[in-house]
Amino acid sequence: MNSSLSLSAEALAQAPAPRKWRRPRAASVLAALSLVIFALLFIAALWPSLLAPGDPLAADRSQILQAPSWQHPLGTDQIGRDVYTRIVHGARPSIFLGIGAVAISLVVGTVLGLLAGLTKRIVPTLVMRVTDIGAAFPELLLAVFIVSLFGSGVFNATIAIGIAGIPYYTRIVRAETLRVRGSVYVEAARSLGLEGLPLILRHIVPNALRPLVVIATIGLGSATLAGAALSFLGLGNPPPSPEWGAMLTNARNFLLMGWWAAVFPGFAITLFVMSTSILGRWLQQRSEGRL
Repeated sequence: MNSSLSLSAEALAQAPAPRKWRRPRAASVLAALSLVIFALLFIAALWPSLLAPGDPLAADRSQILQAPSWQHPLGTDQIGRDVYTRIVHGARPSIFLGIGAVAISLVVGTVLGLLAGLTKRIVPTLVMRVTDIGAAFPELLLAVFIVSLFGSGVFNATIAIGIAGIPYYTRIVRAETLRVRGSVYVEAARSLGLEGLPLILRHIVPNALRPLVVIATIGLGSATLAGAALSFLGLGNPPPSPEWGAMLTNARNFLLMGWWAAVFPGFAITLFVMSTSILGRWLQQRSEGRL
């Protein structure tokens, strides 16, 4: 009897302790909330009629600058258009402009950064001198200059913001390529006889491009904000089509009479930029093993 009791006591002592419930970290909760906001805004960009079935261009002169109500949750603007409907439908040009600009910066910057990091002599010197010239100008100022040369519009604004962001991605890809080239596992691969293009494609390029997911996520918010700034200056999406920056510039003269017509589009821009920034930081912490 005593022996059976001692055996059961030993079994209980050796049994793994029950796992305690852990409170989710604040960073994870914030990232989850940002993901929900990002998903909602992205759904609005893909299927705006799903969230706002009304016509964003429909104006009602009897409803000019109406405060938020059940009929108009975010109020109406200076010509009687529903602000909520215009914000939802304005997500498509605003977000797609940022995606297009990031795609241009990412593709061109990756190619130039790999050229500067993998080649020798004149090619990296030429690439980096051109990159330094582009990086000497603020991105928004360079985008305004390019748009003023080629004309306003969503397409030209997308290209301008994309070109302005190329130096940033070029520098990052070049720095990562040089770091990976001197790493231990690349030297080990060389010692095993792996050289040339197989070494580049198998070891250098995948590891050098790994941080770009995080950087592009953060850059999406910055590019969208730059697109809204160009539209605010009258260089982006032309009226009367809905776009967040254009809505701001149209409502800025009516702040005292209808603050909601400018505050809510600005709040949409802020939410999108914050969600992409928080998601990017969270992905960075995950990749570095800090979560």
